[in-house]
Amino acid sequence: MIGTKGTVVAVNGNMVGVRFDGIVSMNEVGYVKVQDKRLKSEVIRIRGDLCYLQVFEMTKGIAVGDTVEFTGDMLSVEVGPGLLGQVFDGLQNPLPKLAEEAGYFLERGIYLDALPLDAEWEFTPVAKVGDVVERGDTLGTVPEGAFTHQIMVPFNMYGRYTVASIKPKGTYHVRDAIAELDDGKGNRIPVAMSFRWPVKRAVDCYAERLKPVDPMVTRVRLIDTFFPVARGGTYCIPGPFGAGKTVLQQITSRHADVDVVIIAACGERAGEVVETLKEFPELLDPKTGRSLMERTIIICNTSSMPVAAREASVYTAVTLAEYYRQMGLHVLLLADSTSRWAQAMREMSGRLEEIPGEEAFPAYLESVIAAFYERAGIVRLKDGRTGSVTIGGTVSPAGGNFEEPVTQATLKVVGAFHGLSRERSDARKYPAIHPLDSWSKYKGIIAAEKVAYAHKFMFRGNEVEQMMKVVGEEGTSLDDFIIYLKGNFLDSVYFQQNSFDAVDAAVSPERQKHVFAILLNILASQFKFKDKEDARSWFNRLRQKFLDYNGSEWKSDRFMSIEKEILDAVAERSAGLDKNAEKILA
Repeated sequence: MIGTKGTVVAVNGNMVGVRFDGIVSMNEVGYVKVQDKRLKSEVIRIRGDLCYLQVFEMTKGIAVGDTVEFTGDMLSVEVGPGLLGQVFDGLQNPLPKLAEEAGYFLERGIYLDALPLDAEWEFTPVAKVGDVVERGDTLGTVPEGAFTHQIMVPFNMYGRYTVASIKPKGTYHVRDAIAELDDGKGNRIPVAMSFRWPVKRAVDCYAERLKPVDPMVTRVRLIDTFFPVARGGTYCIPGPFGAGKTVLQQITSRHADVDVVIIAACGERAGEVVETLKEFPELLDPKTGRSLMERTIIICNTSSMPVAAREASVYTAVTLAEYYRQMGLHVLLLADSTSRWAQAMREMSGRLEEIPGEEAFPAYLESVIAAFYERAGIVRLKDGRTGSVTIGGTVSPAGGNFEEPVTQATLKVVGAFHGLSRERSDARKYPAIHPLDSWSKYKGIIAAEKVAYAHKFMFRGNEVEQMMKVVGEEGTSLDDFIIYLKGNFLDSVYFQQNSFDAVDAAVSPERQKHVFAILLNILASQFKFKDKEDARSWFNRLRQKFLDYNGSEWKSDRFMSIEKEILDAVAERSAGLDKNAEKILA
């Protein structure tokens, strides 16, 4: 039903000023009628009988006097079975179907159903007639890929309802009514498998939020051991162009210990998005051996699309993540890149003539970024199960400057910071996470005091390296030189990982703990060397053995054989352990 109508009185880029008669609310969806098209828009400011809308399409052709129809609904997404494996734009239009409809060049004003309406789903009822249910309670289930998709009471049905009728086991379409609920006032409300939910309202149909404690295993050594991410936590990956942000996200999405992966490519270059769309269907899920797309949703808005849709894509992604969390699943949301979303906010803020903050970003930038990351979390559902949304956002600071507003606003709210370094990526040290700049507030898979002891060698090794740049190798003592070699050794064999190697690409927590114990023993050993050349030569040989060790199958004969060689080589040169390390290693 179409509600209030208005008339365009001003056009400024993708912002339209509209004078209206009636009632209009913030974030309400309106359609600007231009020629034979209806362009989707969202209300972003109201002043008396004048409101401003951000248009999600190109505004070419809009003129003063054009009609605007307000829907009375907030910007929302449709949730239900059939989301997994889909590729959407920011407004939840399925892009493959949009391409079929419009050809290679997408036309504006075309909006399609997000879920396949002709698909049939095998419904199994769980609730019975007479049961009292609330929003978020399960009425039945349908199989969706490897998961059991729960059909829930819509999240916008507040209060308690009695199940008046429910369909028997059988195949139904997503819009078919599978149950009728009695509200106690004589009204019987039909409920389908799918429903709509506003993207800017967090889903809160759970018993309580829990503190993120358990680590989300990514199988990347540097992250899991040194800079862990908790399940239900938040982290950011800032880095300059070409430092490996997108590749690191793809490795994480492939190997992370989660059920569902949602990728929001908001404002990335079209070439990178195309690469993601090509590669993901070809990637195999290590858990199932089938396509990774079967448990992935991709939402993409390239930098060439209208800027307003970037904001929509971020909120659409987090809403879909919260929906799957309600089923007791663990979801990983990867936003690439939040800087482009912030740039879209800056553009719209300028058009609204708001007082600018630092670097012309809006003054409320920090609160908007914080509100987005706060939608992550681990929750206990009403039936006792837990589900989580973990959010990882990349930031693309201009020139790799981490002091710029978007990076600083993000650092204030995230629990882990994986700062990518141009210096490390140029040296082909991947993942290019800088071990001295990065940090994490979460608990990892290895005891914190052991990690801190190993990390100390990176700091001290870096200090010796800076000193050597001034006084040269000759002006450095043998003890300091050994510390420098130990820091380099730790970097080469543990921090760096070969994602093209079938074994080294993903390292299990058990293997990480085992290898780290050996590594810690090497770092804590006091070695006997004749001179610096002897020390360098020995560490180079040991490093090569360790790289072969990393490429060997876990617990294989080759693995055990190389491990024995490493331990024998260390025992031959070691003069005992550092006294400070004895307590830590005990």
